[in-house]
Amino acid sequence: MDKSSTEEARLTAEILNNPKFQKMALQKSLLGWSFSAVMFSVYTAFIWIIGTRPDLLGRKVSEGGVTTWGIYAGIAVIVFSFLITLTYVWLANGYFEKTTREVVREVQGDASCTNVQEHA
Repeated sequence: MDKSSTEEARLTAEILNNPKFQKMALQKSLLGWSFSAVMFSVYTAFIWIIGTRPDLLGRKVSEGGVTTWGIYAGIAVIVFSFLITLTYVWLANGYFEKTTREVVREVQGDASCTNVQEHA
């Protein structure tokens, strides 16, 4: 192992053991699992309704029309999944990334942090 690899391993260990980083990682994990649970619940409810009460989503939106409420419900599930994903990405690339950069700067002794992913 050369000197730069040893230094990189030390920095990585310090970052991963930093309480601020661990708290952020836990928050990110909880957020991800919570969003997954919400999305799973929405999708499961949609499928449950299709299987148990197809008449609800099979109703036509207007008399003489061909579009059913199921089409709108399906579109709503898809749009909701995009919105929940966008929210997670926005938080992950905003707050969580900022926290990671702060920890890396602290560990490096306020040196400039240009490539966080190399160390995190």
